[in-house]
Amino acid sequence: MRKPLVAGNWKMNGSSTSAKTLLDGILTQAESFSSADVALFPPAVYLRQVQEALTNSDIRWGAQNLSQFKHGAYTGEISAPMLNDFGCKYVLIGHSERRCLYAEIGLDQLVLDYIIAEKYSMATQEGITPIICIGESPEEHADGKTEEVIARLLDIVIDQNGVKALSQAVLAYEPVWAIGTGKSATPEWAQEVHSFMRERIKKHDPETAESIQILYGGSVKGDNAAPLFSMPDIDGGLIGGASLDANEFVQICMAAV
Repeated sequence: MRKPLVAGNWKMNGSSTSAKTLLDGILTQAESFSSADVALFPPAVYLRQVQEALTNSDIRWGAQNLSQFKHGAYTGEISAPMLNDFGCKYVLIGHSERRCLYAEIGLDQLVLDYIIAEKYSMATQEGITPIICIGESPEEHADGKTEEVIARLLDIVIDQNGVKALSQAVLAYEPVWAIGTGKSATPEWAQEVHSFMRERIKKHDPETAESIQILYGGSVKGDNAAPLFSMPDIDGGLIGGASLDANEFVQICMAAV
């Protein structure tokens, strides 16, 4: 039985004051979702604050990105060993917003996919669980290319690292057309995509396919979380905007229990 996971991605939001308010609000209600895995992903500058607040709780934390390199002349990047200094259990890899930034500097999709696979390898080497974000753009969705897009990145990760390495990872299906738009995929659509992902992995290794957590991310709110999380292949959510409101986020966490 896979344990549900709810991951709250704060993106580039907050201050030390608002972070304290948010953390206090979540911690005071933590007993209500104690049977689920929960992790928070603040901006890197607040990792120490989050670490200090959550160390004696069951809530974990992670970073929103990492470098594929361990050290060197990579100004502005953050390495996996640095994240270990802050006790990070998780790291987001390949979030659609990061993909768009990379695309803006001229990297084609195949090169970007390989960079994401390298970041995945670096995270697992350093004992950090990567949450690999996969999803189609509005154009790809309209053209019926959802499965093609997902299969491409899954296959690259498996080819470079072996399917067994996925047992150290989490997958997150994030349809780009649903992120921050208020348009969530229907539970049935999300389940169909999650099932495709699991079946794709099953062709390589049934045990890994059965055990891996696959999250849904795309305008998840307190009022639509329960129907999504009730689907057999949806193991929780990658939450964006709703993770900035303590009561809303706790409601989502409770829906995963």
